[in-house]
Amino acid sequence: MSLDLPLVWAAILAVAVLLYVLLDGFDLGVGALFALATPEERDVMTASIAPVWDGNETWLVLGGGGLFAAFPLAYAVVMPAFYLPIMLMLGALIFRGVAFEFRAHGRRSGRRFWTFAFSAGSITAVLAQGFVLGAFVQGIKVRDQAFAGGPLDWLTPFSCLTAVALTLGYALLGACWLIAKAEGELQRKARRWARRLTVAVAVCMALVSVATLSVNPAVTARWGVSMSHIDWSKLAPLSPAPLLGGLALAWLYLTAGRDQTTYAPYASAAVAFLAGYLGLAISIAPYVAPYQLTLWDCAAKDNALALMLVGVVIMLPVILGYTGFVYWIFRGKAKAEHGYH
Repeated sequence: MSLDLPLVWAAILAVAVLLYVLLDGFDLGVGALFALATPEERDVMTASIAPVWDGNETWLVLGGGGLFAAFPLAYAVVMPAFYLPIMLMLGALIFRGVAFEFRAHGRRSGRRFWTFAFSAGSITAVLAQGFVLGAFVQGIKVRDQAFAGGPLDWLTPFSCLTAVALTLGYALLGACWLIAKAEGELQRKARRWARRLTVAVAVCMALVSVATLSVNPAVTARWGVSMSHIDWSKLAPLSPAPLLGGLALAWLYLTAGRDQTTYAPYASAAVAFLAGYLGLAISIAPYVAPYQLTLWDCAAKDNALALMLVGVVIMLPVILGYTGFVYWIFRGKAKAEHGYH
């Protein structure tokens, strides 16, 4: 039996995007929390992400490059739909990266500016990602296998809701990361931030889940839920995804307040994100340009996919091994003198 190569590549890209969200999500979240910390605490916050933050963005490159190579038609349709938020995201990531380095060498006024730039760049990048996510779930106008919408189709009430929800979610990941990496007053603050953000994220996930059911009839039919009735035969097999998210957030709220916890809150937040990711996959699969083009419609030729798969099989373990090695080497509590300050 031959491999379904488009499906294999869809799984690879899905994993790359999930890893980007979980890894770069916490360092973007740390940047989003900058405004709530003192200058001394910010030095510890940057030290906690300094060894890993640039490597975390590897997964974004893999996701975008993989989409272009494996699903060129999807890339050609999706990118024009999101030119503005994607350019905003890339600009914010660049500005944030510059601020991360320049903040260490600025004088007093310059240091304040680059601190603001790092925080603003982090928040802007997350908001842009949230706009893309929301508009993607709503669907893309396609005619003759080309984008047929307008330049601002991505800006809707639903995409604004997802942007706020994702920003709060990344801030939650950042707070959970600081629980593991910080000590003293900063860790106590991170515990308070995590508990408050857990409640906010739970509310946002509920709102997004309900709103998702109304964005497109295909999604409503998939879940078997409408305003008039619930098709339990469809809903029951899918219910573990939202239940998993709810349980993970409840456990996070409990563990965030325990002094002996380290990575348990972050693990719980990761499980909550995984549950939301599964819910998204259930809602839109197998479309890569919702709700017009499937992954088989957009895939490159099988010989090209097979050739690229050989490279991925070789390189992916290297990337995973290097990532794990870096996190292992820089395990333990962060100190201000370990990073940029």
